[in-house]
Amino acid sequence: MLIKIDASEFRAGAPRKKQKFYQILYVQVIFAIVVGILLGHFVPDIGVTMKPLGDAFIKLVKMIIAPVIFLTVVTGIAGMNNVKTVGRVAGKAFAYFITFSTIALIVGMVVANVVKPGAGLHIDPSTLQADKVAGYVEKAQSSSIVDFMMNIIPTTMLSPLTEGNILQVLFVSVLFGVSLAIVGDKARPVTNLLQDLSAPVFKMVSILMYAAPVGAFGAMAFTIGKYGISSIGNLLLLVATFYLTSILFVLVILGAVARYNGFSILKMIRYIKDELWLVLGTSSSEAALPTLMQKMQNAGCEKSIVGLVVPTGYSFNLDGTNIYMTMAALFIAQAVGIDLSWGEQLTVLLVAMLSSKGAAGVTGAGFITLAATLSVVPTVPVAGMALILGIDRFMSECRALTNLVGNACATIVIARWEKGLDKEKLDAALNGKKTADKKAADSAE
Repeated sequence: MLIKIDASEFRAGAPRKKQKFYQILYVQVIFAIVVGILLGHFVPDIGVTMKPLGDAFIKLVKMIIAPVIFLTVVTGIAGMNNVKTVGRVAGKAFAYFITFSTIALIVGMVVANVVKPGAGLHIDPSTLQADKVAGYVEKAQSSSIVDFMMNIIPTTMLSPLTEGNILQVLFVSVLFGVSLAIVGDKARPVTNLLQDLSAPVFKMVSILMYAAPVGAFGAMAFTIGKYGISSIGNLLLLVATFYLTSILFVLVILGAVARYNGFSILKMIRYIKDELWLVLGTSSSEAALPTLMQKMQNAGCEKSIVGLVVPTGYSFNLDGTNIYMTMAALFIAQAVGIDLSWGEQLTVLLVAMLSSKGAAGVTGAGFITLAATLSVVPTVPVAGMALILGIDRFMSECRALTNLVGNACATIVIARWEKGLDKEKLDAALNGKKTADKKAADSAE
């Protein structure tokens, strides 16, 4: 028996049938998160056993991240008329990342000084269990800036594609893309092949997203079952302060940047809502990296700029992590009764700026970079991290969400600076409308 398939559904520009409410990805993820919370709360033993579902989904996504970055960066750079543009885009991206990462660190410090979430706890440092955080300190000490710089260079050209190190993939992709651009027409068959290969790879991404609700359910059921909602009760002020600060940072600071560059931060957040719900459910911003890159291109950002800014931002533009670092460091100091001078707080700020780059790309980067910072600043006891170990999982979700919004905003801004932004496409995407080209393509079908 032959099954007839309508090939028009798979062609670029083909009109998509309107989805029913329950078929929308973010609706499915929200439902999965709620069910996961209920299961973890009422039947915690079973909730904890759901962990493999979340881990499996993250592993599926990580499987596809390397080829997505490689194909996007290589084909984007190979299509550039001027190779010098690559260096200019990278320079502007790093300038943006350093500026707003520093602002995020300062915001966290200011809020911690005003709210003082750790004041009044009067915890004796000698009663803290340092062994609970020993593993994080060990990882932090092995993540020095020198080691980090050396780890950017892969063992072979192909090893990043199998090991999944984002910065190594980016390093090889940029070199290969520049090489194709320099060779020119002779390399055109290779470029065309990689462009043709992009279509099935991104189709694979969309297929993997069908498993997103299952992954979000498993991760959320485990989190609530393992730590329990009640575990954040005694540290609720810190959690609430961190969430509120992150929201204000996005709406006020990034909102002002967005407005200055001609778009609305709220509309952009609505545009990437699928990715945000996915990150919330899995506590991993990497889960949304492939689809975020695709959405930024659909919103009118040039492919080469998306390929450079988004993966690099995942390691260097961590606004949520930076807010967390200074706020958590001051919380620990306040909790154990240490009154840091402004000079000591400035030292924490400077060390945090360096350590956040030195541990970039390391799993659990937020907690590990905090350990790296406190290890260098002897005034605040590293053992104090045990105070927030139990709630770190709840705070990691907010870190990941803020990081994702920050990277999406950065991509649009840098694309505009580089005149690589199609404003009509951006406005249409953020307003949920179709461009004139898209309408023409649909009518032609």
